[in-house]
Amino acid sequence: MIKSITVTNHLGESMVLELRFPEKSGFLVSDISGLGPGKAIINTTEVLTKDGSTYNSAKANSRNIVFSLMFLPYPTIESTRQKSYKYFPIKKQVHLLVETDNRLSVITGYVESNEPNIFSKEESTQISIICPDPHFYSQQIKETIFSGIISEFEFPFSNESLTEDLIEFGTIVNKTNENIYYDGDSEIGMMLYIHFVGLVEDIEIYNTLTREQMLINTTVLASIIGSPIAAGDNIIISTIKGNKYIYFLRDGEFTNILNCLDRNSNWFQITKGDNLFAYTAGVGVTNMQFKVTNQTVYEGV
Repeated sequence: MIKSITVTNHLGESMVLELRFPEKSGFLVSDISGLGPGKAIINTTEVLTKDGSTYNSAKANSRNIVFSLMFLPYPTIESTRQKSYKYFPIKKQVHLLVETDNRLSVITGYVESNEPNIFSKEESTQISIICPDPHFYSQQIKETIFSGIISEFEFPFSNESLTEDLIEFGTIVNKTNENIYYDGDSEIGMMLYIHFVGLVEDIEIYNTLTREQMLINTTVLASIIGSPIAAGDNIIISTIKGNKYIYFLRDGEFTNILNCLDRNSNWFQITKGDNLFAYTAGVGVTNMQFKVTNQTVYEGV
């Protein structure tokens, strides 16, 4: 069940449409279309020698979300109508946060039209929003850190010194592989963050289940940044479709290092179920701290 929809306009101003308490916003939500899975375009080729056709490819259409809202006199019908112009300005970008019983999902679109029925006895409006990216995304970002803590503290214990740190509560251990379980409806890219605490050469990242790989040539990297990798450096990689990049971060300055990526490298995508990733290096694998973040894609609310 949908509980509420939070609308945020291009200025960052937000309004919550609570379906159970319309008097709070002044808008009674009578209907919303376009919240379910959209329609896909299936491309096929006719074959003369057999019945039917052959599948080529498929893609999802952009999403069209249409709000049907009735104006309530809180404080007046006229002020509520004008309020809709503020939060649904035509041509402008809006963000929608949909809260249901079991998830929070967000989507971004552009207001195509806001058509109030001003001369009706019960004033209302129909608002059309076009979402070029048809997917809903989780509001929360999942973070997977390739490290662990081994418990060292045990009972009974003793402390033979009051000046030296002899009691060890745990040991941080960097792991070179980790499983990312994904429960979304469609595949999605991810963000990879590599922090260095020392010299590292020839970085290799693998999806061990699909055999995909991403190789970073540190010799080319050193020629771009002027020196080898050192403590405090970072590499940030985005494999998100439409926003793929690889940057090197040193002393607050970002450098595009796409040329360091091997030509046979893959831009990883996370698919439903288990996704086992691993990393290694020719030199200094223990000097790498690895983290992956990703959202979850939903086909509908």
